[in-house]
Amino acid sequence: MSLQRVFPRKLDLFVEDLNGPDQVDEFGLHTKRHEACLGAMLWLADEGYIRYASTIRQEGIDQVVLTAKGMIKLHTIVDLPISGMLNESVSEFESREQLTLIEHMRRAIQSQSSEQLTRVLRAFFTP
Repeated sequence: MSLQRVFPRKLDLFVEDLNGPDQVDEFGLHTKRHEACLGAMLWLADEGYIRYASTIRQEGIDQVVLTAKGMIKLHTIVDLPISGMLNESVSEFESREQLTLIEHMRRAIQSQSSEQLTRVLRAFFTP
């Protein structure tokens, strides 16, 4: 979501910023969660949702930016059960913004509900 906030500027994106601090084991290897997060970032690039210049060791990716495909996907209006109350005293445009995929992601993360996050991710992966 930080990529969407700074679009179209590029930024360095570290796994630690998304997952929190990671402890390497005695062999210098990261946890499976850390590896999965980095793998997901690289997969998003392979699928054309983000673009980046290089990896920063196993810590993150350098000069990453959303692609047009990624930005369009995040701003797609989706019909999902909405967590939290919608502000009904806003304009029609603002009320439609509350229905974008990125807004659903924000609400699901705030709610800390696995069920809501699962619904949002299913919507993301649905063509």
